[in-house]
Amino acid sequence: MTMNLSPSIINTAESNNFSGTVLVKRENETIAEMSFGYANRSDQLKNNTQTRFGIASGCKIFTSIAICQLVEQGKLSFDTKLSQCLEVHFPNFDNEVTIHHLLTHTSGIPDYFDEEVMDDFEQLWIDNPMYRIRNLKEFLPLFKDQAMKFRTGERFHYNNAGYILLGLIVEQTSQQRFDEYVQEHIFDWAGMNGSGYFEFDAYPQNTALGYIEQNNGNWKTNIYSLPVKGGSDGGAFVTVNDMDKLWEALMNNHLLSKFYTEQLLTSHVHIENVDYYGYGVWIKQNAGGNVVKYHVLGYDPGVNFHSGFYPDKRMKVVVCSNKSSGAFDLLHAIEDEMKNLKD
Repeated sequence: MTMNLSPSIINTAESNNFSGTVLVKRENETIAEMSFGYANRSDQLKNNTQTRFGIASGCKIFTSIAICQLVEQGKLSFDTKLSQCLEVHFPNFDNEVTIHHLLTHTSGIPDYFDEEVMDDFEQLWIDNPMYRIRNLKEFLPLFKDQAMKFRTGERFHYNNAGYILLGLIVEQTSQQRFDEYVQEHIFDWAGMNGSGYFEFDAYPQNTALGYIEQNNGNWKTNIYSLPVKGGSDGGAFVTVNDMDKLWEALMNNHLLSKFYTEQLLTSHVHIENVDYYGYGVWIKQNAGGNVVKYHVLGYDPGVNFHSGFYPDKRMKVVVCSNKSSGAFDLLHAIEDEMKNLKD
């Protein structure tokens, strides 16, 4: 097989001043694995292939896998209504909201950070200090009493609050804290030994700090920009090799049965001019309707993440960055090179 992606990756990384780590694999063969920039700028500690990176919303797939596992065990169904599986009162929510609606961002419930009307994530923590957000229930005051955004099932609207509710459903159904459930039933099962939900004030060794560029060219970390501990909508930390293990475990039906893996990877919603969406995963199809890529992504201040599985080529790409941008450009360069790969 002819595969030499490294020069293109390096050129794109250097031109974008990329900070992070990249992994490209075809089945079990590593095509490219390289790191750029610093995990800690103050101490000049470089990123490496074992560095743990925040992946923001990229971890919604973990939440979806957890829900599908509980459905597979018969403890829930995709048609279970929110009011039937969560002991929290939502005075203004539609009674028809189901787990399926939450998984596919079609519930119509309000979001605690609505990207259609807000553009500065840090605004959230003025009245709700981020250092107090250490468990899922502490997100509820940000949205639980608000009015519905639209009628349930009417359309797709990306919604972080919906995935907070899914995490709370996992907790109530499993009687485990959400991060403990994911650690035991997903990370440990898949061999993702470097991954976890870490608190900003208690990072384990070799965890990248997230950096935000200032208008004057200086940098600051993102510790005051995000909840001190991530939740079921985003905020886990992974290594690039752990993300590769996640794709392997998922696609080989090690986390779910074949039936429920297919449910997770089904194109449930079409977002016009964008993509399709399954359960916690974006799906790109060609004109013939065949899947070109399953992918997950995450954007937060100081966090930029893209990862994809390409079924026809049996390839996996993971791009983790501890800056607010750069991962997409690198992914795009890799995908351009992949078009020319031949067996």
